[in-house]
Amino acid sequence: MNNILYYGDHAIDYGVTLNPRLSTSIRIHVHPQGVVEVEVPPNKPHQEITAAVQKRARWIVQQLNHQARTRLHVLPREYVSGETHFYLGKRYQLKVTKKLTDAAFVSLKSGQIQVTLPQTDAAVVRRRLNLWYRQRAKDYFGRRLADIAADMPWVQQAPPLKLLTMRKQWGSCSPAGIITLNPWLIRAPRDCIDYVITHEVCHLQEHNHSKRYYQLLEKYFPGWQSVKNRLDGLAELLLQA
Repeated sequence: MNNILYYGDHAIDYGVTLNPRLSTSIRIHVHPQGVVEVEVPPNKPHQEITAAVQKRARWIVQQLNHQARTRLHVLPREYVSGETHFYLGKRYQLKVTKKLTDAAFVSLKSGQIQVTLPQTDAAVVRRRLNLWYRQRAKDYFGRRLADIAADMPWVQQAPPLKLLTMRKQWGSCSPAGIITLNPWLIRAPRDCIDYVITHEVCHLQEHNHSKRYYQLLEKYFPGWQSVKNRLDGLAELLLQA
């Protein structure tokens, strides 16, 4: 359901998402990619939705302007101290330390992702940091996949997990039942990761995007549309090399 908000010279498209977990309140989100999402409880009258959005019009425009300014500063990473990197939905400052040691290592400490290695060449830092991300992704995704699959009656055991760097996809499910996840998903918030994993595990039962598939997804991940929209809005930041 698409709608348009008019405010001054602005004509703003916004999407309405039904969230059965809401009772009466209406939630408005402006995602990093400039997507405006309005979460509403089922059976909310259209007039009330329109009025709620119009009431927040000034705030929505301010947020859109802020997001536009932020995107102008999304530059290619240089892998030097001071940069911001994401892990499980949180921003961490990168700290690169040169130390003559045989073992390079990465750690989370004091709100930083600390990389310690013999040389601080950007390519070396990037490679070591990406290896850390992949290992964290393998461990975390494996645990969450096992936990989520355990609640699905059509899954007898946790399906095989594969990591594959993809430019536009977060995950996939093969006809053979192999779940493939993008390691950069580890940069996303935890509920976004759970959504992607649930999405793919549901494909083990319904190998399509039919009505039955989405009913299944809604049953096991209520309100998935809102989480998907938020993840889509973060894609440019999280997939950045």
